Amino acid sequence: MPRVKRGTKRRQRRKKILERASGYFLTKSKLYRAAKEAVERGLKFAYSGRKQKKRQYRSLWIVRIGAATQLSGLSYNQFIHGLNLAEIELDRKILADIAVHDPKGFANLCEQAKTAIAAKPKKAA
Repeated sequence: MPRVKRGTKRRQRRKKILERASGYFLTKSKLYRAAKEAVERGLKFAYSGRKQKKRQYRSLWIVRIGAATQLSGLSYNQFIHGLNLAEIELDRKILADIAVHDPKGFANLCEQAKTAIAAKPKKAA
């Protein structure tokens, strides 16, 4: 079996790590071992950050919808419940966009939610 020399592959791998670490402070951008640790740590944060971003956007949308529903005299959960009863299937991203850019349209949605809640038959306890 022929002998394998790893010079080019090793250089390519190290170069890739150092390129990813460009802009890091001091030895983290210059020395391979420190750069490798910093890059792996950064990639770990990037992975979890992509998951957190989705949560943070959803909570932002909920806050925006809640603030807009307060103007119509509804709470957030009453509004969502009313939309479900009215069979209006809009996700929170779209609802938040409507609340910010089209207040009259959002007020119309709130009225539809209110009428759906009022039309719902009450359960006897």
